[in-house]
Amino acid sequence: MVFFHGRCAYLIACKHILYVKFSFSLTIYLITDLSNNGGVQAWTYTSSTRPSRKWIEASQWCQKNSARLVPIQSQEETDFLNNLLPYNPKYYWIGIRREDGVWTWDGTGKKVPEEDQNWSPMEPDNITSQDCVEIYIKRGESTGKWNNENCEKRKGTICYKASCLQDSCSAHADCVEKVGNYTCQCHPGFQGPRCEEAIACKPLLDPGQGFQHCFHPHGPNRFNSSCNFHCKLGFHLEGAPRLLCQASGHWNNPVPLCRAQECPGLNQTHIGAGSISCSPPAVPYCYNSTCEVRCDEGYQANGPNQLRCDDTGRWSASLPTCRIKKCPPILFPFPGNMTCVDTLEPFSFGSCCNFTCQEGYALMRETTMSCLASGKWNGSAPTCAVVQCSKLEAPHNASIQCDNPLGEHSYGSTCIVQCDEGFDLIGTNRIECSSQGQWSSGLPICRAQRCPLLVKAPPNGTLLCNHPHAHSSYGSRCEFECNEGFWLRGVSATACNSSGIWSHDLPTCQRKCWCSI
Repeated sequence: MVFFHGRCAYLIACKHILYVKFSFSLTIYLITDLSNNGGVQAWTYTSSTRPSRKWIEASQWCQKNSARLVPIQSQEETDFLNNLLPYNPKYYWIGIRREDGVWTWDGTGKKVPEEDQNWSPMEPDNITSQDCVEIYIKRGESTGKWNNENCEKRKGTICYKASCLQDSCSAHADCVEKVGNYTCQCHPGFQGPRCEEAIACKPLLDPGQGFQHCFHPHGPNRFNSSCNFHCKLGFHLEGAPRLLCQASGHWNNPVPLCRAQECPGLNQTHIGAGSISCSPPAVPYCYNSTCEVRCDEGYQANGPNQLRCDDTGRWSASLPTCRIKKCPPILFPFPGNMTCVDTLEPFSFGSCCNFTCQEGYALMRETTMSCLASGKWNGSAPTCAVVQCSKLEAPHNASIQCDNPLGEHSYGSTCIVQCDEGFDLIGTNRIECSSQGQWSSGLPICRAQRCPLLVKAPPNGTLLCNHPHAHSSYGSRCEFECNEGFWLRGVSATACNSSGIWSHDLPTCQRKCWCSI
């Protein structure tokens, strides 16, 4: 049934009222009779196509009207909006955007589950800045599908006021939105329309010779109730010590039993070179029985030698064994080698260990160690230190680069000498540090490149040279001047370059010609 009043139209169908306001924006109110649940609940959608807005402007406009961009959480909601909203060629923004690579709902920041995503084919794409989502309304086969778009584009706006109120469901449920309705989705262990009632388990009885302490957060013997069971002194618990009322209405384990305590028998052969003395000597061993382990000479117990049967039916310690005294293990690091001769067990009394180092390493301290009767070694373990060569300094007019796999100027180090530009290397450019601590050869030298000798000035001229390294060598510079009455033909200066060639040919001095007019 439809009623018209001015520019407004009202649609009433059964228990639902649809209110539509015609203007540049469209507001849809859904009011559902929830009298069976004690009240009336309302849902409101508001759309606007003029003006078109950027995504952030659309979100702010919804917030200004105490709403938020519609989140689109079901196909039912998609169909509902497609039927009611007008076609807009720019389509509509919805409350989903990409943050840190994850599609999230506006306002809550929660991730949109993949099963709830309704992308158009070939979407979403990875085009830069297309981090906001539009919905196609009345677009043929793509109707209701999503497309990621640039957030700065302007589109229509769809706002939504949530149907779920703070008290719609109890704290033990999630309020799930539906078009024109909602439902309370109970958490495990709760039931009822608003999920207020915890599921009950059967009451528990105390075990014989025992008792229980229970905690009931939701009422006696209901979901999440827990009971801890204890036995009297001299009895032990058989079964689970803690029972929990599960969401299924069943306890997670049967009620345990309390049985009289007995400590297990002690195996005389287990201790090896020694004996056991108990008080009282009778078997079985009951609460407060004591036993002592005595080892033969030269042996020691590898644990406490006094044992007592406690009220839990356990010995105060594990039964030790009598073992020959041992010295601490020797950790001889790579690149060394250790060879030991053991009389009974590794690193035991009488063991003798010899140490050697690999090539390029030298042994520090003694080469042999012995395990004494006290269980201590007669010295400290040696170490292997890498062999060192003498420190190198780069030759004059050269640089040196070294590869030091085991340390600077040590065994295995390789150094390359490179002469500066304009200098020739005399000797080998590569030297290595040997296992004997000697370099494979001496350092080379770098000699300046030589140019052809300039021994005299050009006729009727003078020659002035500067030789920083050697006569007529790389870096040498010579300047020329002509005597009075002569002029210089050519370049007045030349330099010896890194290739051993003068930069310019020698000039000549020609007599000036004085002509009278």
